[in-house]
Amino acid sequence: MTDSRDDNRRKISRREFAGFAAGVFVVAAIPVARSRRTPVVRRTMPVMGTVADFAVVHRDPARAHAAIDAAMAELAWVERTMTRFSASSDIGRANRLAHREPVQVSSATALVTAEALRWARALDGHYDPAIGSVVELWDVTNRHEPPADDRVAELADRAFHRAVEVDTHRGSPAIVYHAAEARLDLGSIAKGYGVDRAITALRKNGIEKALVVVGGDLYALGTSPSGDAWRVGIQSPWDSRAMAGFVEVSDRAVATSGTYQQFFRYRGKRYHHIMDPRTARPQATAMESLTVIADSTMHADVAASALYGLSTPDITETLARQLPGGQLAKVL
Repeated sequence: MTDSRDDNRRKISRREFAGFAAGVFVVAAIPVARSRRTPVVRRTMPVMGTVADFAVVHRDPARAHAAIDAAMAELAWVERTMTRFSASSDIGRANRLAHREPVQVSSATALVTAEALRWARALDGHYDPAIGSVVELWDVTNRHEPPADDRVAELADRAFHRAVEVDTHRGSPAIVYHAAEARLDLGSIAKGYGVDRAITALRKNGIEKALVVVGGDLYALGTSPSGDAWRVGIQSPWDSRAMAGFVEVSDRAVATSGTYQQFFRYRGKRYHHIMDPRTARPQATAMESLTVIADSTMHADVAASALYGLSTPDITETLARQLPGGQLAKVL
């Protein structure tokens, strides 16, 4: 669905919403009387370049804290294993060595990489998880002006995803690059996978109701303390004090991709972090934000990232084909 900016700019009511704001989401307030009977334990941790926010509903706070500890450990493991910023991670080793020899990786890294490549093939390169060289070149969180045009042209329209192979080597999963400048960047999918592992950890520790939010990725486990679905507000791209819309979810994931948090301005133009593999430049689109609901956070995360910048009919058609049960929640 698509809404006008004026309709989207509904201010946040303090009666309706509490201080649970994480990433681009704001979660409906838990009634005070109910929360006294069923404690809600809140914890945060820095991870994956953002902040993870946990809200766990359980009558035993000690049990809730232990479950959150286990969930946090899962997020930290995914970051250590799949970050491109560490030379010793699976992705760091692949980016250094996989163009010369197969690099053995964990089964989790192989699974996440294969899913990202599946979306890249489905969209014929509109989305490409192997453009780490482009992402590094633009480095929008630290740059103050665009990179040189000749360097951008060298990386444009290279279809790097076709040069990445998930294989086996000596009986273990391995990644092979068939182009020297291919570089995996799983930032469009690894956070979602990490949230899914965190949710599994909570379930194993007896938690039935919780929210986990990491940046633009959210999973709603069970129901809110009131017994209703969790009501989640999506922040407006144009006004941080306003909601663009709301979704009600239970045992479902929500992911939002947008250009309004990571960017720099140069000579009056804004350069954001979502790159177009065909041009090796930020996506040229009027779209500001795209929200997807799915069965898992990994699926919602990669879908919202991969489909960003497409027309609404194309998004809906591709979701139906690639992610049965996936739902287009919001295009702004």
